[in-house]
Amino acid sequence: MAGNPRAIKGRIGNVANIAQITKAMNTIAMTKVMRMKRRLETARPYGEDLETLMSRLLGQAADHEPHPLTVTNGSETVGVLVLNADRGLCGRYKGDVNRRAEDLLVELEPRGTILAGGDKARVFFKRRGIVPLRTYAHVYDTPTQQASAQIAGDLIDLYRDGQVGRVVCVHMQFISDLAQRLVVRDLLPIQVEPEPGDWLLEPEIDGLIDSVLPLYLRAALYGAILETKTSEDAIRRQAMKNATDNAEDLIKDLTRAYNRARQQAITLEIADILGGSEALRDV
Repeated sequence: MAGNPRAIKGRIGNVANIAQITKAMNTIAMTKVMRMKRRLETARPYGEDLETLMSRLLGQAADHEPHPLTVTNGSETVGVLVLNADRGLCGRYKGDVNRRAEDLLVELEPRGTILAGGDKARVFFKRRGIVPLRTYAHVYDTPTQQASAQIAGDLIDLYRDGQVGRVVCVHMQFISDLAQRLVVRDLLPIQVEPEPGDWLLEPEIDGLIDSVLPLYLRAALYGAILETKTSEDAIRRQAMKNATDNAEDLIKDLTRAYNRARQQAITLEIADILGGSEALRDV
């Protein structure tokens, strides 16, 4: 690479500025990942214990009328809840999630409908002429119990009204800082394997199940949101690290090109001076 030394020096400055930005974003994402991992580690046992409770309650109510949220409602429409990002600069994350949801829609056609979580899902499907049944842009960028309660309440209403007969969730599952897995999880009807029990319950079993089932769905959604946000921050951190590394490599290449261009310019100047000296000597 050769060229004008001044132009190359300007490029080096521009790339160095970009490297500073991506390095700062890498640091911010790393901090967020650490914070989200602590929240995820706390939430996972809670979700597991709640599932165990739900399993035992349903087992004890085996001879009762099934709860409406645990059996089909007759509708053939499948709601695909996409948990995506509200912001960009997270590498493959948003594309992988959206494409998996789009593939599901193709498989379910014409029975599928989108529930778009995150602004990146909303924009993606809008560009394809798909109007989401529900949109949750900028609702869970900072995960809260209120956000999961809002989404869970909407899903229950849609299911009870027969607007959807099944709900699946597409999201990233956090495995480690360098490994995330795209999963499709059934949310409604709620499918928990009943476990026989002989508890003495107060109040009566049907009332308890009616209270615990929405809580179970809310916890499942909260866990999925934590999983997906932790994955998003981990992928964003890796993307910013790669961008910083690439910028630093480019700076090295540009610096070498700058040095070669300067040496070439100096050589030409020396050659001009020598040429002028020879011309004066001949006069």
